[in-house]
Amino acid sequence: MKASARPLHDRVSEFGWRERAGRWQWQRTLPVHAARWMALVLASVAVGGAINDTAFRQAVGVEFERAAELEKVALHQVVVDNDDIVYVRTDRGVARLFDDRLAIDQSFRPLAGKLARDLTLHLGELFYLFEDSWLSNAGGGTPFGSLPKDVYRRIAVADDGAVLLASATHLGLVRAGKLTTLPFAVPRPDERLYAWGTEFFVLTAEAVYRVKEGKIEVFHRGQDLTALAFRPNEVVVGTRHGFYTLEAATGRPTLPMQTQLPCPEITCLAATPAGLWAGTTRGVFWQLGPGRFRYYASKRWLGDDRVLDLQVDRHGDVYVLTRQGLNKIEFRPLTLAQKAAYYEEKIRRRHIRYGFCSELRLLRPGDVRSAEMIDTDNDGSWSSLYLASQAFRYAVTGEAEARANAWETFTALERLQAINGLFGFPARTFERAGFKFSDPDRWHVAPDPNWEWKAHTSSDEIALHTFAYAVLLEAAVRTPDERARIANAYDRILTHIVRNNLYLIDVDGQPTLWGRWHPDYVNQYPPTIVDRRLNSAEIVAFLQFGHHLTRKDAYRDKAFELMDRHGYLANITNSMSRVRFTPGFVFRGNDMGNEWNHSDDQLAFYNYWTLYRYAFNDHLRRLYAGAVKDHWDIERIERNPAWNFIYASTGASAFDLEGALWTLQNYPMDLIGWTVRNSHRLDLSFLPANFRQQQTEQLLPPDERPVMRWNGNPFVLDGGNDGQTELAGDEFLLPYWMGRYLKIIQ
Repeated sequence: MKASARPLHDRVSEFGWRERAGRWQWQRTLPVHAARWMALVLASVAVGGAINDTAFRQAVGVEFERAAELEKVALHQVVVDNDDIVYVRTDRGVARLFDDRLAIDQSFRPLAGKLARDLTLHLGELFYLFEDSWLSNAGGGTPFGSLPKDVYRRIAVADDGAVLLASATHLGLVRAGKLTTLPFAVPRPDERLYAWGTEFFVLTAEAVYRVKEGKIEVFHRGQDLTALAFRPNEVVVGTRHGFYTLEAATGRPTLPMQTQLPCPEITCLAATPAGLWAGTTRGVFWQLGPGRFRYYASKRWLGDDRVLDLQVDRHGDVYVLTRQGLNKIEFRPLTLAQKAAYYEEKIRRRHIRYGFCSELRLLRPGDVRSAEMIDTDNDGSWSSLYLASQAFRYAVTGEAEARANAWETFTALERLQAINGLFGFPARTFERAGFKFSDPDRWHVAPDPNWEWKAHTSSDEIALHTFAYAVLLEAAVRTPDERARIANAYDRILTHIVRNNLYLIDVDGQPTLWGRWHPDYVNQYPPTIVDRRLNSAEIVAFLQFGHHLTRKDAYRDKAFELMDRHGYLANITNSMSRVRFTPGFVFRGNDMGNEWNHSDDQLAFYNYWTLYRYAFNDHLRRLYAGAVKDHWDIERIERNPAWNFIYASTGASAFDLEGALWTLQNYPMDLIGWTVRNSHRLDLSFLPANFRQQQTEQLLPPDERPVMRWNGNPFVLDGGNDGQTELAGDEFLLPYWMGRYLKIIQ
């Protein structure tokens, strides 16, 4: 914009409770008040463009609490048995996951207090290696073997029940209860043992050895080897520089070293039918196919990005062990409706401040129990989007709660005007005296000295207030008095702008920095600078909507004067493809043509909703539809659901429904501002510096990027604030409910 945790496991538990609350009843009769718009709505979306809201796999990050006895222990290994019981080997004993808490396992009293040196699985059953024995509680507790004390440190069990043990100097092979010593004088500070079928493999940093029929043979030699995984007829070899594959029977290479990975320094591997999982020194990645990766890093997913071990359970969920604890990447069957319900509840529980939909400041990073609702530079703007989401929701579901939410926020927008004593000038935000948070120099004491308000209002606020008023009028007005309330509030704003020669006049009697729509300002820019098109479209949309509300001829006349005499219609239809790097046009210290402003994309598209719907005639509406398509052609690569659905509302059938759903489905459940980094990734194709600031060819899924609003650049790879803030979720709710309202999402 042009303007100056609770722990993860608690958040997930909260989501689980909501999922069971049984409140998500979506099939309701459309309210009668929306019928007048339905012909337009149905005409707006091609029948073939609609899609049913079916369940998808929603990734959720879970961090498990540790019991007090595990607070300062070293964690070594995670194992998940065939009942999906999760065990973690520590330097104080074997821990077990009890619901959402990791604690020392005392379930089997004979093993309580014993320190395991290694854990492994045999046909899904857990086996332990202790200092003087190996055993399992499976098979009636019969698998057992005594060992010389303090000799063996690793164990693996083959399908036929054979046991391989490793010491610093040799291997031990147990068959039919007999321990045979196999010389293995290979320099190795450590090793890993693997059982695959009836064969064993021993991994060292420089070689893979196969133990077959009681003999040790070199299966493969390499460098900096770190992990193995097994697929049908294939061995995957992880290294500090990537991974490659070998033929299981012969050891011959089948896939060369893969280095174009999210992180090539691999620490552990797990092969599943759904793809290859890899733990690395910088998070976890999932290879779904050649060149196709999902990347899970940062505290959105993990307590620490340096992964020690990982295991995949029967459901495809992944348990990840780091130095900081145990995490799970869980894939929950979820519909978009259920996802929306989560954000709805979250917002109502902790984000509503005087009717605004507020951002949270977290006094303890990542802990929403330490949250404070804070003012921001654009409370009125962000809350306008929440208002619109609730109005759309009401029109779709008829839920009184949604309608009440929308009107509550409208009351806050009304007070933005009333609080400062300036006719028709909406403040950016307000707060009780003494508690303002952001930009203290732009605040003023209200006529009521118990309150302060923030000035320097931008075109952003006017554009998004206009959008919210228009949606509220269309979707959630039931009485003439409610319509009059919207008309009166908006008429004051527009009267202020028109009386002041198309400027927004601040408390100091001067135009605000960006509240400028007069031709002297707008037409000073060449067609290569987007502000010429944007500001023209904004003021024409404002005047059209104002005329619709009030029937004042002055608003219509002013709009046609701007379009006919000052070229605003030509400005609106000027192709976005002409916008380019045009440095040197400096306004108040801001170079207006030195970069693509993604905030302007947001303003433009929300403004298009009003511009198109309230066009004075069909000819203008057709021209506006062309302008929307022209802009969407540029923005299509970003797969933004709001931009796609607004484009669809003009009657377009070629909008990117697949891309919009991809973004909604991958939008993160966790909206905390964790620091996220992707610039190190070797699987991405980077672009040279460019006007749009697009850093890569690929658009990463939203849950792999820094959390941001739709005014951000989705191609930014790194960002965040170490978990010091949390967004509300209105960013998801608005396009979701718009899609429902337009019958794009059934």
